[in-house]
Amino acid sequence: MPAPKRKMEPETKYYAVRAGYKPGVYTSWALCQQQITGFKGAQFKSFTSYEDASAFAAGRPVASATSTSSPSKFYGVAVGRTPGVYTDWSIAQQEVVGWKNPKYKKFETRAEAEEFVRQWSGKPSSQAVKVPQVDETDDLQVIALEGPAKSSRKARKTGATQSAHQAQEALDDASKPVIIYTDGSARGNGKVGAMAGVGVYFCGGFRENISERLQGPVQTNQRAELTAVLRALEAIPDTQNCELRTDSQYTINCVTSWYKKWMKNEWRNTKGEEVSNQDLIVAIRKKIDTRDRKAAETKFVWVKGHGTDEGNIAADMLAVKGATMMF
Repeated sequence: MPAPKRKMEPETKYYAVRAGYKPGVYTSWALCQQQITGFKGAQFKSFTSYEDASAFAAGRPVASATSTSSPSKFYGVAVGRTPGVYTDWSIAQQEVVGWKNPKYKKFETRAEAEEFVRQWSGKPSSQAVKVPQVDETDDLQVIALEGPAKSSRKARKTGATQSAHQAQEALDDASKPVIIYTDGSARGNGKVGAMAGVGVYFCGGFRENISERLQGPVQTNQRAELTAVLRALEAIPDTQNCELRTDSQYTINCVTSWYKKWMKNEWRNTKGEEVSNQDLIVAIRKKIDTRDRKAAETKFVWVKGHGTDEGNIAADMLAVKGATMMF
């Protein structure tokens, strides 16, 4: 008698929000939904790898193949919690289950699904739509929503919708800076086999904190400190004022004053040697310059390291944890 088939454990999913109330990586669809419900032009995607999700949310290329680029099915949700076009049935399903008289349908092309949503979104919810059987194991692809349909807006508000509006109100006041602590850690700094980590702590839960291994062959504390600042700036909107708190005076000097002289000297220091970590300094300055053009403040504040500052302690713990991760 054949042994019973073992039920496979569900694959862990990470939901990356590139455009939404709070861009970032979320570990549940419910949390992700709060960031995109009612947000015009929301962009989000699911991954089985945190690294890939983080890269997508930050607008960086995703190297691995944890998601495909050619979805074979498109689910049009015309009446539901968040009308739009989906390519993952498990997520589309959550938009219609429990919703009174939902309207949704599977299509072979995105154009057909979009037309379906436009066609039905303004019609009374009492009209029926034939719903085909669909597969519940499709991978999520990029979804661009244009905001809830009018009929959905008039429907009862769900907890997720209310939370999304609260999040929007919190972010509307961009003049209030988000406080971010950054830190870097390097085990065996300066030695062969060193392992460095990056830590970013967002006060008030502005978005998910970052704890990751420093990328690249050069594993130093200074590169980790600079990378933490870059990752923090990549994780927030370019229009959002921010206050970056770090215990690295080197990092602050590099991106606020020293870079000016280095640029004039074609990135050579006073000894005539090539400036270390030029790539990271240039990337950070490019990000700050972009924010400056959008009238967003980028303020740096030095804090004492390994003291009693809870934010600095949290960032340090994230960096130390990141140093133990694999590339």
